[in-house]
Amino acid sequence: MSVVTVRDYRPDDAIAFRDLNLAWVEAFFTVEAEDRAQLEDPQTHILNPGGAILMAELDGEAVGTVGLVPGHDEDTLELIKMSARSDVQGKGIGRALMDAAIAKARDMGASAIWLETNTKLAAALALYRKSGFRELSGDELTATPYDRCNCQMILDLS
Repeated sequence: MSVVTVRDYRPDDAIAFRDLNLAWVEAFFTVEAEDRAQLEDPQTHILNPGGAILMAELDGEAVGTVGLVPGHDEDTLELIKMSARSDVQGKGIGRALMDAAIAKARDMGASAIWLETNTKLAAALALYRKSGFRELSGDELTATPYDRCNCQMILDLS
């Protein structure tokens, strides 16, 4: 039985990070300017501002990824670019990435993780809810650079 492992991003993961994310965005939505910036240059747009990227591996091959970037509040991180290769979905990759991202956010000193998504991504929403995220509403919502996002969620880590 194959075991999913999650590790920190390395510069040689850039193509896998881009391709894993383009696959899901293109399958459901349109690739937007913010996507392109983060996927074409994760060093500048995710890592340099104090973020992190994690890569999931199955049998030594990159099969999933997730990023964390400084959020709207000083001690909040935004969960971004979470994906798993479609041919290996259902093998616990999303759960492994989420658990690792929550642990990483705690290590980075975050008191909360915020994310935005789309309600048509049922599997992602289920994972977020099982992980303790709650949906935001009303004056809790913030402006988004994405046309596709119609749902914002937060996980309190304190």
